[in-house]
Amino acid sequence: MAEKKAQGAEGRARLNRERVLETAIRLADGGGIEKLSMRRLGDELGVEAMSLYNHVSNKEDLLNGMIDALYGEIELPSHGDDWKSAVRKRSVSVRAVLLRHPWANGLMDSATRPGPGTLRHHDRVLGTFRNGGFSLAMTAHAFSALDSYVYGFAKQEKALPFDTTEETADMANIMLAQLPASEYPYLYELTAKHVLRPGYSYADEFTFGLDLVLDALERARDSEG
Repeated sequence: MAEKKAQGAEGRARLNRERVLETAIRLADGGGIEKLSMRRLGDELGVEAMSLYNHVSNKEDLLNGMIDALYGEIELPSHGDDWKSAVRKRSVSVRAVLLRHPWANGLMDSATRPGPGTLRHHDRVLGTFRNGGFSLAMTAHAFSALDSYVYGFAKQEKALPFDTTEETADMANIMLAQLPASEYPYLYELTAKHVLRPGYSYADEFTFGLDLVLDALERARDSEG
């Protein structure tokens, strides 16, 4: 009993907000955000749940802090690059973060009190568009259109019933066996001649679509004047 109390005291002494947030993110990554509770977080950290409130004021503050930490993982656009290259790198980085932390998709812009990481990220993206010659209104349109694509693609990608190229091929073959070519000719053609080609990966569709969006935004910017 004395040893357990000593371990608990040691855990409380080492506890800080950063450690609480890191542990909460790891738990959400492993089991989903729905299963994250203050009690489970306290158990993982070896402390009573009430001890957590010395570092996060409530569950909302915990979620806001977790989201802010994820924004810190995103590569900020460099103002040393041209706007399109900078925004492209940032968008690829956002997708990578969402793949690592799928529970965050849908929560990234829901913080009621966004932290410094979130604000820094948004400000840098807005500044990249503005410095790239976008008007204020076109900057708002561009940011919205871009993130709708990035977040939407990541959500769709995560929902697919396959991850690897091997699993993709297996699923495609299963579909082909159930697709009469005479009844669904275009779906059959796509599956047989595109999805089943060597090296096909659905993930490659992301950069193709991203470049389409960026090219369209460039044309919109140029035609506005």
